[in-house]
Amino acid sequence: MTRAKRAYSAGERRELWERWRRGESISEIGRALDRAAGTVFFTLKERGGFAPAERQRSRLALTLAEREEISRGIAGGQSGRAIARGMGRSPATVCREISRHGGRTRYRAISAERRAWANAERPQACKLALDHELRDLVAGKLSEDWSPQQIAGWLRLERPGDHTCWISHETIYRTLFIQTRGALRRELLAHLRRAGRLRRARGAKAMNAGQGRIRDAVSIRDRPAEVEDRAIPGHWEGDLLAGAANTHIATIVERQSRFLMLVRVEGKDTQTVVAALTHHMGALPDQLRLSLTWDRGTELAAHAQFTVATNLKVYFCDPQSPWQRGSNENTNGLLRQYLSKGTDFSQFTQAELDDIARKLNTRPRETLGFHTPAATLDEALR
Repeated sequence: MTRAKRAYSAGERRELWERWRRGESISEIGRALDRAAGTVFFTLKERGGFAPAERQRSRLALTLAEREEISRGIAGGQSGRAIARGMGRSPATVCREISRHGGRTRYRAISAERRAWANAERPQACKLALDHELRDLVAGKLSEDWSPQQIAGWLRLERPGDHTCWISHETIYRTLFIQTRGALRRELLAHLRRAGRLRRARGAKAMNAGQGRIRDAVSIRDRPAEVEDRAIPGHWEGDLLAGAANTHIATIVERQSRFLMLVRVEGKDTQTVVAALTHHMGALPDQLRLSLTWDRGTELAAHAQFTVATNLKVYFCDPQSPWQRGSNENTNGLLRQYLSKGTDFSQFTQAELDDIARKLNTRPRETLGFHTPAATLDEALR
């Protein structure tokens, strides 16, 4: 189901950042706010994962109530000086307000309030953007693979009496991750030890310290020999194919016939992926539900739940060993003809994905003696 595009309310933005600080995944946040995972990802990416400060109105600025009073005064034929006197404001303030927002004939309190609020958003230049010598020094150390913490600590030791050269590691991270600050080149991100593009609060990392591990994972090394030699159908390999805007598609390939199934997923968190795989693979005949070999990704952390629902045993590859899912990896390469890199996968319906899978399943494959995957699987089931 395609969600209608709509802007975030102030409350939704606060909730989004609060959930991000608590350590919730992008998919979890999207479900809570009824947003696509890609939409949430782009909102976080604009700020590099750093929550923006809550905006506050200056005590000197006109309020909406005062603007409504100006509007009523104009409608009543009062002069700018008379309106200002009744408000306790300077006549110059009121006259500038009226001329800035359309003059006496077009002035409207609501539109003037919105325009003034938007115009007041002038981000302050960061320290590295103002101090070119410090910026070049930090950029040079980053290019030598120094971490922001190392740079910040070294500057305090190197220049103990010059506080103008002191900078926190968080400021360096913010300048790297929020490119609109315009001080440090994006290419320097490649020198950080971790390749992520979104920063998490320390508390969120501590709360999710166990996310990278898959509990009770059964290694591919314990997989039966009948799976390895492709003797019978019903053993599958799977992975998530990544697209733009944090979108994904599950690709599942039957090892004997190379028959492909594509599964649309709303996010890459384990509950979303397991629910989608259960729906599709649970509908297969019993003889085609024997095992599933998956990459080491935590999207299948709830594998026990999947096994109970489908009776498919799950085996996990060794870390960084894609060749252990050779049929799946090869098929993913073929899929790029239809699902190229940089494509937003959320635009595809399940019916459209089924059609792409049908095209690959009815194309001859050299590894099958130029038979098709569909015909090979059909023959094996007879």
